[in-house]
Amino acid sequence: MRALVQRVSRAAVRVDGETVGAIGAGMLVLIGVTHDDDEAVCDRLADKVAALRIFADDEGRMNEALGAQREVLVVSQFTLYGDARKGNRPSYVAAARPEQAEPLYERFADRLGAARGVFGAMMEVELVNDGPVTLMVELA
Repeated sequence: MRALVQRVSRAAVRVDGETVGAIGAGMLVLIGVTHDDDEAVCDRLADKVAALRIFADDEGRMNEALGAQREVLVVSQFTLYGDARKGNRPSYVAAARPEQAEPLYERFADRLGAARGVFGAMMEVELVNDGPVTLMVELA
């Protein structure tokens, strides 16, 4: 699994013009699933994301994790596994099929207590960055 994590002041996701998920200060997480992923990988990645120390402490240093006072919005994003090394049209063969990816996406969001988008839908994602904090998180 891959997670693109952005620290945000606020974020929202809409489907067909209707807001289906919205948060205040916290993290927007785009999540992609590949063929080898399972529940153990999902849980480890969710725990890693929750523990990322990307929020300012009292001294202004990035030293605090998500904690209970911040929110999370999770959006499925199979294009995180897009491969554009050959040619100009990305290949998505590394992305898991929906029947494998959706339960792991839901499990990831549940583990974080996150608001979420709609798996497989055409979504509009809106965010306001809280500083230049964007991380790609993968497990070795």
